[in-house]
Amino acid sequence: MLDAWLDLVAGSACVHCRRPGRLLCPDCHGLLPHRAVWTSPDPCPPGLAPAVAGGDYADLLRAMVLAHKERRAFALVRPLGEVLAVAARDLVTPDGQTLLVPVPSRAAVVTARGHDPMLRVTRQAAGILRRHGYDVRTNRLLRQTATVADQAGLDAADRQRNLAGSMAARTVALRALARAGDPVAAVVCDDVLTTGATAREAQRALAAVGVPVRGIACIAATRRRHPPARTGPP
Repeated sequence: MLDAWLDLVAGSACVHCRRPGRLLCPDCHGLLPHRAVWTSPDPCPPGLAPAVAGGDYADLLRAMVLAHKERRAFALVRPLGEVLAVAARDLVTPDGQTLLVPVPSRAAVVTARGHDPMLRVTRQAAGILRRHGYDVRTNRLLRQTATVADQAGLDAADRQRNLAGSMAARTVALRALARAGDPVAAVVCDDVLTTGATAREAQRALAAVGVPVRGIACIAATRRRHPPARTGPP
């Protein structure tokens, strides 16, 4: 409510249609996807877990992701969380708890932006899913272990090489899981699926410590990288 009030007082406009007022007007909010699509990068990294996206990385979803990530439009956290929840619910395990694991951001990036976008959105998605009866929680299980080059301009193969070995499990979080002793499965959460290299590295890091990954949930997938939308698993 505070975010919405500040948006109105500051004279903001909808990130999609530019109507004065809230960062996401009621009409554009109604355009958010209610059903996710199964997707796959092309080419797809070998062994990538099933991936689900809220929709194409274009138009409304693209505007929301960029405004939240780059311009700290925090009022968009909830609607972005709604989209991520739509994608993640198709991957939630019926037995045991599902961990929603956000792809970790580099510390320097978090400092520069002043926030961790995927952590915020993943927490929101987890809260939405719990209110609908799903046994999920957010877990910051992964951390960046190495500095990687800027991904912009790199092709799929270069991105995989750039990210190889760049993530690992947090020791404290892993010990807490071990103490709990409950069966868990993980869903890797990211904002945009492009080549799949980042998601595959996160998946590798989780598998390396014995955490099974049920799939990849993302807000959007780049249109040129995935085939036509499907309504069932590949």
